[in-house]
Amino acid sequence: MIQFVNVSKNFGRQVVISEANFAIHDGERVGFVGPNGAGKSTLLEMLSGHQQPDHGECNVPGNQRLGYVRQQLNAHAVTATLLDYTEDALPELNTISHDLNAIETKLAGDGLDETEQNRLLRRLGELQTQYEHLGGYELRNRAEATLSGLGFREERFNDPFTSFSGGWQIRAELARILVAQPDILVLDEPTNYLDVPAVEWLSDYLKGYSGTLLLVSHDRFLLNTLTNVTLEVMGGHVTRYPGNYEEYRRARTARHEQLLAQKRNLDHKKEQLERFIDRFRYQATKAAQAQSRQKQLDKLEEIEVQSIVDHAPHIRLPEPPRSGDEVLRLEDIGYAYDGIHEVISHCTMRLERGEHAAVVGLNGMGKTTLLRLMAGKFTPKYGRVVNGSNVLPGYQSQDYAETMDPDATIYETAKSYANERSEADIRDLLASFGFYGEALEKKVQVLSGGEKVRLGLARLLLKPLNFLLLDEPTTHLDIHAREALQEALAKYPGTIALVSHDIEFVRGVANTIYAMEPGKLTKYYGGYDYYHQKLAEAKAAQLAAAQPTPQQKPKPAAMAAPKKQEAKVPEKSGEKPAQPKGNYRDLKRAESQLRQTFGKLRRPYEATVTACETRISELETEQNGIYEKLNNPEPGADFAALNKRLAEINQESENETWKWEEASTALEKLEEEFQERLKNLDA
Repeated sequence: MIQFVNVSKNFGRQVVISEANFAIHDGERVGFVGPNGAGKSTLLEMLSGHQQPDHGECNVPGNQRLGYVRQQLNAHAVTATLLDYTEDALPELNTISHDLNAIETKLAGDGLDETEQNRLLRRLGELQTQYEHLGGYELRNRAEATLSGLGFREERFNDPFTSFSGGWQIRAELARILVAQPDILVLDEPTNYLDVPAVEWLSDYLKGYSGTLLLVSHDRFLLNTLTNVTLEVMGGHVTRYPGNYEEYRRARTARHEQLLAQKRNLDHKKEQLERFIDRFRYQATKAAQAQSRQKQLDKLEEIEVQSIVDHAPHIRLPEPPRSGDEVLRLEDIGYAYDGIHEVISHCTMRLERGEHAAVVGLNGMGKTTLLRLMAGKFTPKYGRVVNGSNVLPGYQSQDYAETMDPDATIYETAKSYANERSEADIRDLLASFGFYGEALEKKVQVLSGGEKVRLGLARLLLKPLNFLLLDEPTTHLDIHAREALQEALAKYPGTIALVSHDIEFVRGVANTIYAMEPGKLTKYYGGYDYYHQKLAEAKAAQLAAAQPTPQQKPKPAAMAAPKKQEAKVPEKSGEKPAQPKGNYRDLKRAESQLRQTFGKLRRPYEATVTACETRISELETEQNGIYEKLNNPEPGADFAALNKRLAEINQESENETWKWEEASTALEKLEEEFQERLKNLDA
């Protein structure tokens, strides 16, 4: 169990974490949420030992391996190839491998007596067991599969690690940590440099991870898919909520409303007491009662209700002027950065007024290049880019913010771009992107890279444009700002073309998907879920096409049109002539008997599976109840008994899971045997 006990952390005069107390239990999947700068990454840094708390203790089990992927690269062996770097995930395997080679060399030599030989053989067996337990024999295959899942091409596996860009190097670091399969997996914004397919792969991979997962992310898709506990970091405090991000939001709102009701009742009671005291304090007949009321008032404790921000202030986009029905048309365009190797080849597409299109695909497919061609920033090698009538485009790229005057303040930068907007509108929009109060007087030159990106996007959205081209607009935005931007763009009546790795954002904004593949651009006339449905249908069709159809199956000898009415002579002495098939009634009778036989065999295993699933669900419910008691202890709570019961639940869950797996495996084997026997009947 991971424990933070009265942990505080300051940076200069800024209090980041104040008296934090919380626990993370083995096997929990925890999402850390809160605004940028609240201290989420600081908590992970202290947990991993890279920083120390100013006060309090951070306790991590010493017998568990911890894997930590930070937002910034912390490469350990940059001279290796990509595959070697990823495969070098468990240093202890190198030590074991070295010891195995040394023992094998000794055993191959002469002069060993029987006692020494037996000792070496025992040690060899122990090391081989350790190597196998750590996954040494499957490490390379695991590394290759992980790299492929995160978007690396197989032909680049043996390229030097240093030949990859910073974003791809961070992907490789993520792959290396995943390959190590640590007991505690700590991920700080793992999707910052991932595309949509890689995010989906990572989500599927982590669903099967059995250790303790700690995830800092603004990606709602991952938080909702992977976590079952949420730790809110805000105002220096850390508050624990059961459930994923959506469940946390509901619980937080309910808790906030409850606190508000309690505070209203308390304030009303205090007001009544104060009125009585003020009225009768100086009357001799009521003085004793007034003193009694004063004592009651003094004993009342204040209820502190933190301001709750479920989302950033609403972004109000100006009403765009109407454009023509056709906003943009690409006619068989191509583009090559070096004039030779084409990034975009023979691409044709058409955007209509009101269409919200998202371009998805692996990194390197040319999504950003396509957006720049649409925005007129690049000139195609061949083909035409045709703009519609009365189209007013606005393009936001990752380097868009660098065009701002470094000596201007945040407010001046926004105002200069939209003089027609009121001061209130400008301040509201800037606030929705995290700029308010004294921060509006900061100069652009002192802003971080992320702040510049946010300001650049805010500046763009102030203008009444009818065609927005947005390249990763959610980068450096916290969850609340992403939700506010998503809501504004979803209602935007103009046309949008965007590239984003935030799946929830794409799902909420796009009504059309363009999927980029090498040399191919496919349009899906629906949102993200429709696109996924079509992908699943296409995959199912491919699998079906790969299976031989009845027409493709070779006809039995008895059904083939014979040239002559003569029996087939066996070619080998042990071969029997093909037997004619039985009639339809006999075949159905045999199938029915076969189903009854296998039905009886399946029933006990099916009962075991159902019983195990029911029991596992009961144990999980009891476990969550104990966690709630530990986090909100009642007076006189028996912590020793609760922790003991938790250990018993974990052991019982493991036993039930083992029985479930055993019964499920048996059912699968029975099903395979049944299908094989059924096929033989039909043959």
